[in-house]
Amino acid sequence: MAPLENQTNSTRQTANFMHPERIIADLGLSRSMTIADFGAGAGYFTLPMARIAGQEGKVYALDIQKEALSLIRARAKIEHLLNIETVRADLELPRGSKLKDESADFVLISNILFQAEKKNEIIAESFRVLKPGGRLAIFEWDQSASTGGPPMRLRIPPNTAKTFAQNAGFALDREFSAGSHHYGFIFRKP
Repeated sequence: MAPLENQTNSTRQTANFMHPERIIADLGLSRSMTIADFGAGAGYFTLPMARIAGQEGKVYALDIQKEALSLIRARAKIEHLLNIETVRADLELPRGSKLKDESADFVLISNILFQAEKKNEIIAESFRVLKPGGRLAIFEWDQSASTGGPPMRLRIPPNTAKTFAQNAGFALDREFSAGSHHYGFIFRKP
């Protein structure tokens, strides 16, 4: 995975193109859900998802960078979001999330596949932790030229992301707009 500095820069660039509240409103999240934010970074999506899940729900913010998790904890404390649990995780390893089998209702993978060497392992880990009928959302940089984001050679084409998820056992639920310069898919675990 990329160093924190690159992830933070990527998060800032993403903030210029994506609107988390607008996107999250389209994901069908609700109170009491258990949500896993794979590669949570600075909590760009973690905090808004925690607001929706409410105190009855739980959001696991998973990242390999200690500094990113510290930032999420600090921001959650300021906002009194007690339903966020940070987990230092290497999602490219088997059982790397440290979450229990079939423990989550929803998994978000946002802008991390382009950084990963073992993309299939990350998708497989999301399948493992999702309950039957649970949903996976993938957001990644699209193939359009933009001033921000990763180099084109690192970007994952939409059809490749679909193939990764379908090979892991997911069924495509729908495609949706994830902002300019990004694409988004929602998959369902049978």
